[in-house]
Amino acid sequence: MLKSILRDRWLLSLLALAVFVKLFSLNEAWVEQYYSNGFYPLISKCLRALLGWIPLSIGDIIYVAAFIYLVLKTWKLLRKLVKRKAKEYFSQVLFRKYLKLVLWIYIIFNLFWGLNYNRLGIAHQLSLEIKTFNKADLHQLITVLHKRLNFYAAEIDSLQRNRFHNNKLLFQQAIKDYERSANKFPFLSYSFPSVKASLYGTAGKYFAYTGYYNPFTAEAQLKTSIPVFLKPFVINHEIAHQVGYAKENEASFVSFLVSRNSSSIEFRYSIYYDLYFDAFFQFIDKETLTQAKAFAQGLHPRVKADRREYRNYLSRNRNQIAPFMSEAYDQYLKMNNQPKGKATYSEVITWLLAYMKKYGTSAI
Repeated sequence: MLKSILRDRWLLSLLALAVFVKLFSLNEAWVEQYYSNGFYPLISKCLRALLGWIPLSIGDIIYVAAFIYLVLKTWKLLRKLVKRKAKEYFSQVLFRKYLKLVLWIYIIFNLFWGLNYNRLGIAHQLSLEIKTFNKADLHQLITVLHKRLNFYAAEIDSLQRNRFHNNKLLFQQAIKDYERSANKFPFLSYSFPSVKASLYGTAGKYFAYTGYYNPFTAEAQLKTSIPVFLKPFVINHEIAHQVGYAKENEASFVSFLVSRNSSSIEFRYSIYYDLYFDAFFQFIDKETLTQAKAFAQGLHPRVKADRREYRNYLSRNRNQIAPFMSEAYDQYLKMNNQPKGKATYSEVITWLLAYMKKYGTSAI
C-alpha cells in the first residue's frame, strides 16, 4: 500500500499541499495578512460575481448532488458486502482515489474560506482587549441591552416588519447596511452580493439551522421559515461569513456592528433581541435569579410575544434527527478552531463587553 502511494506523484503533491496549508494555518499573523486580507477577498469576490446573479443556490444543488453520490456509493458497498466481494471495492486504486478526493475537499475548503478560522480577526482589527468577565460586567451590559431592546420594541410596527418576509427587500436592506458600515469600518466592505434563500424548505427543519454559508460557492443562505424578527440578525451574520469572519462569535459581533447603525428599526431590534438573550442566559443563575426575573418582567410586551413565537417555532420544528445534526455541527466547529463548539455563538458577549469597555455604553 505504502509503495503504491509513494509512486503516485499526483497524490504526493496533494499531500504536500495539504501539509503546507495546515502549517500555514498555524501562524495567525500570516493568515490575517496574506490570506484574510490578501487571497481570500479575491477568490470570494470572484465566486460571488460568478454565482451571485443566479437566483437559485448553486451550493444547495451541489450539496444535494454530493448526498446522492454518497448514498449511491454506500449502496454499492452494501451490495458488495452482501455478495462478499467487498475486497475489490477496497482495492489500493480505490483507496488512493478516495484519499485524493478527501485531500481535494480539504484544500479547496481552506483556500476558498476555511483558513479564516485561523485569522487574528475582528478583535485585532478593532484593538479590543478580550478578557474574562464577571457578573458585574454582565449586569452592566444587560442593563444597556435591555434598554435598547425595549426602545426599539416600542418603535416596531407589525405590518411594516412583515415586509421582510419578502426576501428581496430583506437582502437589499442587509446589503445597504454593509455599504453604510464600510464608511466607518472599511474592512467590512461587501461587493458582488450573493445572498439567497435556502432551497431545502421544510426539509431544513431536520438540520436545525437558521442560515448558513457555503464555503465552496461563497453563497449566504437564509432559512426563510424562521420568525421574521430573527431574519435581519441571521442574514447579516451570514454576510459576515462572506466578508471573511469564519468564527461564529466574530460573525455575530460583525452583525452587531452592521445592524446597530442600520437605517431599519427592524434590523436594529433584531440584533438587540439576539444579543440580549445571549447575555441573559449567561447572567442567570441561583445567585442572580431575582435580578434576572426583574429583567424578564421588565421586557416590552412585544419582546415577550416574540419570545413566545420563537418557542412555538422551536416546538413545531422539534424532531428526532435535528439533535444528531446539531451534534455533528458542534464537532465541526470544534475541529475548526472553536473549542467550545456551538457555545461559541454566545461568546459574542465577550467581544461586546470588550467593545463597551473601550468605547463606553453609548457604543452599544
